[in-house]
Amino acid sequence: MPGASVSVPLEVYRYRPGVDPAPEYRRYQVELAPHTPVLSALLKVRAELDPTLTLRYSCRSAICGSCAMRINSKSRLACETPVGPEVERHGRIVVEPMGNQPVVRDLVVDQAPFWQEYERIEPHLKVDPRHPMPEGRPNPMTPAQVERFRETPRCIACAACYSACPAVAADPAFPGPMALAKLYRFVVDPRDGATQDRLVRIQTEGLWLCLRCHLCTEACPKDVRPSERIRDLKELAIAAQGATERGSRHAVAFKENVRTAGTLHESRLVRQTYGVVGMLPQLPHGLAIWRKKPEVAKRPRPIEGLEELEKIYEALDDEGAR
Repeated sequence: MPGASVSVPLEVYRYRPGVDPAPEYRRYQVELAPHTPVLSALLKVRAELDPTLTLRYSCRSAICGSCAMRINSKSRLACETPVGPEVERHGRIVVEPMGNQPVVRDLVVDQAPFWQEYERIEPHLKVDPRHPMPEGRPNPMTPAQVERFRETPRCIACAACYSACPAVAADPAFPGPMALAKLYRFVVDPRDGATQDRLVRIQTEGLWLCLRCHLCTEACPKDVRPSERIRDLKELAIAAQGATERGSRHAVAFKENVRTAGTLHESRLVRQTYGVVGMLPQLPHGLAIWRKKPEVAKRPRPIEGLEELEKIYEALDDEGAR
């Protein structure tokens, strides 16, 4: 019958660094209505079964972002994830601390790396001295100007995007999705006087390390769509400074490379990305690839319907010019 309770099998990550020899997963069974949030299930466990369970939460209304954790391998807010669909889909609920941040205890992580990246991008308005704000009131913006960054103020800094990001896991130089989304918010603010400096700096401070996997957008509970904001930042950076960094050169070269024949000329793409001198350290890898796949050095044949592809490129060029 609707609203009847279900048996919820929970497997919860437990670990006290410096005390426990290794992490473990403890199993708990609770009876709950299917619409009950995972956070409520964890609080029930702590209240009735195991008072030693440590977790972080506050508002229980998807406003504060405190209860972000990994639930069945997905970074999300525990307060807005109902138990019923998770049990139906997976047969159990595995709860783990957020990724890419060291565990303090159980489901609580040290968010210092996340906040350090946030502070590094200087997420505040830097007023252009040539256009000071009118005294006593903020400088007004048009609705169209506000529309450019309307998603980013919705961010609640829950760090679910940071937890889900494989680029953060792979390279500590990557600032993370939230930091870049916040950077975008000020880059497109017409009142900001540091737009050019922000775009120049971020080109060499991790912007092009994004893997374009869109897991951050999937994890975001507020539809900020960080991966789209990162894409916008890349376009703005190239427009402001040109393709001066390896990542930007690769992006531009990839686009023009495909445009030529409709498919990649791989050896040419490497040359366009690294330059002749930069290719030298890559030669051993290139030769190993060539031995297994000699066609990488050949100029690709133009695909059928290349003229249709050109129409797509022209439409994209027109859109970018507007």
